[in-house]
Amino acid sequence: MMAILIVEDNIQESENLKRMLHEVDKSLNIYEAQSKKEALNISNRILIDIFYLDINLIDSTGIDLARELRQIKRYEFNWIIFTTSHAHYMVEAFKEIHCYDYILKPYDKKDIMTLTSKLMSGRYTNIPTENEKKHIVFDLKSGISIKIYVEEIMFIEVNLRTCTIHTKNGKYEVKGVGLKKVLELIDCGDIIQSYKSFLINVKQVEKIQSIDSKLSEIYFQNYNETALLGYKYKNILLEKFKKVC
Repeated sequence: MMAILIVEDNIQESENLKRMLHEVDKSLNIYEAQSKKEALNISNRILIDIFYLDINLIDSTGIDLARELRQIKRYEFNWIIFTTSHAHYMVEAFKEIHCYDYILKPYDKKDIMTLTSKLMSGRYTNIPTENEKKHIVFDLKSGISIKIYVEEIMFIEVNLRTCTIHTKNGKYEVKGVGLKKVLELIDCGDIIQSYKSFLINVKQVEKIQSIDSKLSEIYFQNYNETALLGYKYKNILLEKFKKVC
């Protein structure tokens, strides 16, 4: 049976969340911890499938705890859901990405039950399988890994070793990664270089419009931002573009 760990320094809130989770499935194995130290101890003894982490803990933060969990191989892709009273940067950094989600306090019973049911049903997958869609894992500046499906990438721009990944679900910044390294990591024929600092997903291209004799602008399906296409890459991209149209 699936195991869930709630890490919350407020005992009342922890019990409240536990009751909601048991309404999803009474046979769930639910463990509770109030600190990072206690949570890591439980995680090392018991294989946890889903983590519900409060942002503010007695001895640390949920972010720091998640960072340490991601360093443990068996928790590289397990689901982490953050619980917090303040959205702030959480909306940009954690919402709508494949590794984890966040839920605002006070807990909305419907949100808790819907998300947990999805995770348990397998509609979201923790462990990569042979048939899983191609993806790439990046480390955010917070030190937490995110998994991005290649088919959802619009384009990638690298500026001074800061990699900005434009996807259907928003933008993510990864520090210290060059264009060549990103291309090697993705290793997909649909992602090709279009300019000295741009990689684009050919399957997401909507149209290409010339700016001058050496430069064109690439537009993407249902996405407002554009990428650049240099003349030396134009023929390769056009050949690829024709094949997917």
